[in-house]
Amino acid sequence: MEIVNFTPITSLFGGLLIGLAAVLLMASVGRIMGATGILSAAIFAEDDRMWRWALLAGMVSGPALYLLITGNWPEVTVPVSTPALLLGGLLVGLGVSYGSGCTSGHGVCGLARLSPRSLAAVATFMAATALTVYVVRHVLGG
Repeated sequence: MEIVNFTPITSLFGGLLIGLAAVLLMASVGRIMGATGILSAAIFAEDDRMWRWALLAGMVSGPALYLLITGNWPEVTVPVSTPALLLGGLLVGLGVSYGSGCTSGHGVCGLARLSPRSLAAVATFMAATALTVYVVRHVLGG
């Protein structure tokens, strides 16, 4: 199995920050940190929008903070074409709609709350991911 750019320390730190953010959001606002639900309600909800926009601004400003700290933009390599990215985004959007949430809501917050629905959703995410990687790498030869 090939591991590409595995960074255990950075990954651990990022995971800790995501977990801390989820806990702080639940403690301060009483809401679950599901990124797609936050984005959707920031755009379409009538009330309770300010904290959502603040959280989204924090997510988007992360690369600028990285630039200030390190002096370099974070390196991002996308090994697929723009049409593949658009198709992937569409499929994720459909999955989020049918799965009643995204990986952050189900995987980080739902599993922590021992939600059976989130356990089923995460198992489905992981199985679909494994199948997709297998098909792309071994069937399609990518």
